[in-house]
Amino acid sequence: MKVSVVVPSRNEPFLGKTVEDVLRNARGDVEVIVVLDGYWPDPTLAADPRVHIIHRGKAAGMRPAINAAAAIAKGDFLMKLDAHCMVAEGFDVALAAECADDWIVVPRRYPLDPEAWCIQPSTKPPIDYHYLSYPLASEAPLTGLHGSPWRERGKGREDVLLDDEMSSQGSCWFMSRKHWDRLGPMEIDKYGNFIQEFQELGLKTWLGGGAVKVNKRTWYAHLHKGKTHGRGYFISKQEMDAGADFAMRYWTLDRWAERRRDLRWLIEKFAPVPTWPADLDAAFARAREVFA
Repeated sequence: MKVSVVVPSRNEPFLGKTVEDVLRNARGDVEVIVVLDGYWPDPTLAADPRVHIIHRGKAAGMRPAINAAAAIAKGDFLMKLDAHCMVAEGFDVALAAECADDWIVVPRRYPLDPEAWCIQPSTKPPIDYHYLSYPLASEAPLTGLHGSPWRERGKGREDVLLDDEMSSQGSCWFMSRKHWDRLGPMEIDKYGNFIQEFQELGLKTWLGGGAVKVNKRTWYAHLHKGKTHGRGYFISKQEMDAGADFAMRYWTLDRWAERRRDLRWLIEKFAPVPTWPADLDAAFARAREVFA
């Protein structure tokens, strides 16, 4: 059993620590495929036969980076990891042990203190669940489909260590190579180079007949960059709006021809879902009116 860890990166100050952490904490056969998207890291990555580098002279974007790394991956499983994360000991073995061929599995998520390289102390519990937001939830007509933290769902489910997960943030996901070959490569012409990564993968999984799961037996810690550390990948507002608009229309109007389930099935499975009206007939009727 081999796990290929795909790390897309663009101007990432913590890339070296991330790669070292993956290599140090893996307990099975692992390779790390790093995409250096239009830059060289400083300091350079430590030499290790398990690390493979794809260097692009000009940045192409995160979706193309993930696709390129997945194309050369040799693992039975693919794991995508942001370039500013630490992982639990044995993360690879734990995730592979409970991952069906048509699942995406996400470990529980903690906040990362990148300077101390540890889980950032917090009074809040780790994030285990996300909901898919209603795209017309606010007064603004086009707000988008987002995987938003769903802390309320975690209450009373602490002992459910492998549980259904409606959506996710996208900084880490794990699936079989067979599942990636069914889903991928990720579409670029419709979504653009960056946005809506997990919306595409997660919705294709759920609506294609598979499942998304959270595995609380393992974890990762992710840096929310914000203003302090800045964004590595740049995305223009125009591209962001275009990708979000496409995703809203595509998924709420059930335009994916290969689906076995409709989006309403997913909402009903997890209902009541935050931001979604109780009257789903009216909610989808409004979506058809706005997005048609």
